[in-house]
Amino acid sequence: MLDRLGTTSIDAHPKTDLFGCPSSKLGKNQELQGSGIRFFRKSSDDPQLGRIATEADDRGFLVGVSRAAGHRRRIFHTSHATEHEFEQGSIYVRNLSDSYRADLRGAFDFILLEVSRSFLVELAREHGWRGGIDLVCRAGTIDPMLSHLVAAAEPLLENSGKASSLFIDQLGTTIGIYLIEHYAAADQMADAPRQTQLSRTQLATAYDMLMGHVGEDLSIAAVARACGLSRGYFIRGFKEATGQTPHQWVLSQRVEQARGMLIGSRMSLADIALACGFADQSHFTRVFSRVTGLPPGSWRRATRS
Repeated sequence: MLDRLGTTSIDAHPKTDLFGCPSSKLGKNQELQGSGIRFFRKSSDDPQLGRIATEADDRGFLVGVSRAAGHRRRIFHTSHATEHEFEQGSIYVRNLSDSYRADLRGAFDFILLEVSRSFLVELAREHGWRGGIDLVCRAGTIDPMLSHLVAAAEPLLENSGKASSLFIDQLGTTIGIYLIEHYAAADQMADAPRQTQLSRTQLATAYDMLMGHVGEDLSIAAVARACGLSRGYFIRGFKEATGQTPHQWVLSQRVEQARGMLIGSRMSLADIALACGFADQSHFTRVFSRVTGLPPGSWRRATRS
């Protein structure tokens, strides 16, 4: 068996993942590293996965969002056990500083978020909340909004090598704020200050940074810091000013740049994709088609006819 460094090792016990599931019984086992949040896609068709157990550690919190119905689990607490059924959109929240034991029954398909405590504390402080952050543990609760947010990570997990850091950072920040607002212990929360609009100077700074790093992985944190704002305030203020999230705005600007190149040059589609900051020609085609209604080759021919 290969360990994380690629060297051969012998395990005395069956190999399990970070959350106690036998790796050999997992169908999908995908991972994507974000800023403060690690995204996972875990699935299994085994109807009797059996007992899982993990020891307490300091990694933060685990949030699971079920992408399918039919999974059940019996969770063992100190003096009792609880039964939970998961529908599509059902969620659970675990504090990883607590040891965990559960019997898993029925196939499952989850997107999991490992959220660091320091990430939540930093977001909370940026928004005027003070003190430590503890998320209230849940299991089997349906949360349509969180399910909708997390679904945006699915295509990124399928092709993590081409995921945009700007989008991952934006998504993680949005999810982190949502978790604080809806799952943090009530006695830890205080009223956060109201969102303020971005000034012309802040917008100009954001525009210069977002368009000045074509082909580079630029984080939301870096742009927000340059504007003197928290990540969450920046995302909300930018969308209020432009009608688009930073990632959406960058893509729209790249499409406009590509239009000019399609009309005014004989560059290949692959070269235009690279020059405009798209991951590859396939990514360029998908985004351009979504914005204009035509793939770039067809659009070029139509404008020249």
